[in-house]
Amino acid sequence: MVREKQNTGFTLIELLIVIVILGLLMSLVAPTMFSKVDSTKIKTASAQMQMMQTALDTFRLDMGDYPAKLSDLMASDKAGWDGPYMPKKLPDDPWGNSYSYESPGPNGEAFLLFSFGKDGQLGGKGDASDVVHD
Repeated sequence: MVREKQNTGFTLIELLIVIVILGLLMSLVAPTMFSKVDSTKIKTASAQMQMMQTALDTFRLDMGDYPAKLSDLMASDKAGWDGPYMPKKLPDDPWGNSYSYESPGPNGEAFLLFSFGKDGQLGGKGDASDVVHD
């Protein structure tokens, strides 16, 4: 009795068909996934600014006023300073730039904290728009 050898692998044609199908799926899914990256960075910037606002408010409680610059949250020689008010160094925004801070704010706010966004410049639209902490 002679047994025939049974092939259990895939043929080259079957592998090429699978690769083409995967390529088509990736071309449909990838743009959707990459568009989420920018919205995630905006949410990250908002969360970081919320954390910095908490540190700024704590600084104000200890010192009586908001700091002149963000670096005062990490080190200061002023009397009453009980910091550092941030657990680690001041974070950069998700695009690698420093956050901008003004105290007092230009429109009478106690302070203004914002990121210039993806383009690193004032203004912009869409993904390049500024992220301002309310």
